[in-house]
Amino acid sequence: MSKPEYQGPPEEYYNEKEARKYTSNSRIQQIQVDLAQRAYDLLELPKDGHRLLLDIGCGSGLSGEVLEENGHNWIGVDISRAMLDVAKERHEDEDNQPEMNDFVQLDMGAGLPFQAAVFDGAISISAIQWLCHSNSKKDNPQKRLLKFFESLFACLSRSARAVFQFYPESDLQTEIICQQATRAGFQGGLVIDNPESQKQRKLFLVLSAGVNAAINTKTQIFNNSKKSEINQSHIEVIGRKRKFNERKINKKNFKKRK
Repeated sequence: MSKPEYQGPPEEYYNEKEARKYTSNSRIQQIQVDLAQRAYDLLELPKDGHRLLLDIGCGSGLSGEVLEENGHNWIGVDISRAMLDVAKERHEDEDNQPEMNDFVQLDMGAGLPFQAAVFDGAISISAIQWLCHSNSKKDNPQKRLLKFFESLFACLSRSARAVFQFYPESDLQTEIICQQATRAGFQGGLVIDNPESQKQRKLFLVLSAGVNAAINTKTQIFNNSKKSEINQSHIEVIGRKRKFNERKINKKNFKKRK
């Protein structure tokens, strides 16, 4: 079976039928939760209170629920209206208070329209590889990746991290993603879980928006085993060069989680 990325744009592939089928699959649910928890751990957030986090390619909200369970507010973005409709239904069914989270439909390749430095961290599960595919003649994957990473860099606080779990089709695709991230000003590297197992191997791109930050000693020690390896890359920070139409978010509107 071919990968979803080869079957058309995500907003068309994840229609109402596919969105509900995806979300009701217990195996997929568990995989998404496990990957989201791993990504959250790699954020290495301080333990001194709740944060406002961004879930990029949030789908039906499975990964965002991990952020909630760890005591944080979050905003989920996705291009699929059908996925977001399921996410809203799931949270209404669970009687979550609306001020705890929000959902925004957008194309991440067109940039994230949030105000500067509003988010304390970001995670993305199985989404970034979609930007490596062209669905029309006007789509340029490298330009779209760069615009995405520049806008993400702009809306993260300067001490924040972003963690991307993704499924690259080749080493070249991984290299392109990393290059565009560093061009946007990020520093960081790749964390590979279970590198010796082709079936269990999982790849995470860990980025930092800090001026002198990279994957720190805590992360290296945490992953210093036969099951994980780290490839680290330090690139000069170039900062953000363009402004984006901002979607203003007032953190005061998000109720503190108990």
